[in-house]
Amino acid sequence: MQRNASAHWTGGLKDGKGTLTAPSGVLKETPYSFHTRFESQPGTNPEELLAAAHAGCFTMALSAQLGNAGMTAQALDTTATVTLEKTDAGFTITAVHLQVKARIPGADKSKFDEAAANAKQGCPVSRLFNAKITMDAQLES
Repeated sequence: MQRNASAHWTGGLKDGKGTLTAPSGVLKETPYSFHTRFESQPGTNPEELLAAAHAGCFTMALSAQLGNAGMTAQALDTTATVTLEKTDAGFTITAVHLQVKARIPGADKSKFDEAAANAKQGCPVSRLFNAKITMDAQLES
């Protein structure tokens, strides 16, 4: 399977602007710029999109791992926080933190913890990052 998206940019780094488009239509000339990336102005940025991809991928992987352990969640909510830092090599994604809340009535806590750890390690987006990935997984009953 292959997926793609495209970027279009005009102008310089700080005064320019760009758009992101994906064939699915979810991104259709979605604006991004230096200001949306580094100054928190409205719009998207690559790190936000990576965080969304990681949250989505991990949550699907957790659902699969829970199924393997005989559990089905009523709800799984994940926030991925991507950290971008300037290093000697240049700007680098150095860390991702996954904040997970799961509602699984009657769940076995140890099986949940194992499923979450397996999902964190096995999710394809987790394996993409060359960064420290941490997780806080909370089980609500």
